[in-house]
Amino acid sequence: MSKHTTRLDETAAAPAAAVGGERADLLESLAKQRHFLRFTTRDLTDEQVGLRPTAGELCLGGLIKHVSSMERKWAAFIVDGPSVMGDFNNMTEEDWARRADEFRMLPGETLAGVLKEYDEVARRTDELVASLPDLDAGHPLPPAPWFESGVRWSARRVLLHIVAETAQHAGHADIIRESLDGAKSMG
Repeated sequence: MSKHTTRLDETAAAPAAAVGGERADLLESLAKQRHFLRFTTRDLTDEQVGLRPTAGELCLGGLIKHVSSMERKWAAFIVDGPSVMGDFNNMTEEDWARRADEFRMLPGETLAGVLKEYDEVARRTDELVASLPDLDAGHPLPPAPWFESGVRWSARRVLLHIVAETAQHAGHADIIRESLDGAKSMG
């Protein structure tokens, strides 16, 4: 039950400084939302980040695991297309159970481990953004009940989606943290 304090990591700004224009804006926006998500876990134990203090099924550690998984898959989509995402229309109960595990802390998982994995995913995404030859290149979306059939997303659109998903889940995390002990990300 280690305590783990998070802080705004000045190195998160390094990839944005290495590129300019739109890419720097995307990286800066993503770094800011990642910081808010990570910040919700400051000074908490492994046990606390696994608690579900609201009516929902979400916990702080699970949210970070999910965002990490989501970002990893979408970054792979930018490079390799929809095949890396799978076919959500044909998922088995076992597939759905594995996906549900993304949203909870499993035995043996630690906050430090979850944050380390998130940092690695973030580093790889940042390197991808800096090195992409064309933000307009895209792929058709994978089959899923929540995607319109036949729609293509550019790398730019995928990166905006990653920023939006991270921001949405940072908001979820803020509510969970406030329910745990009254701490807030802002204010």
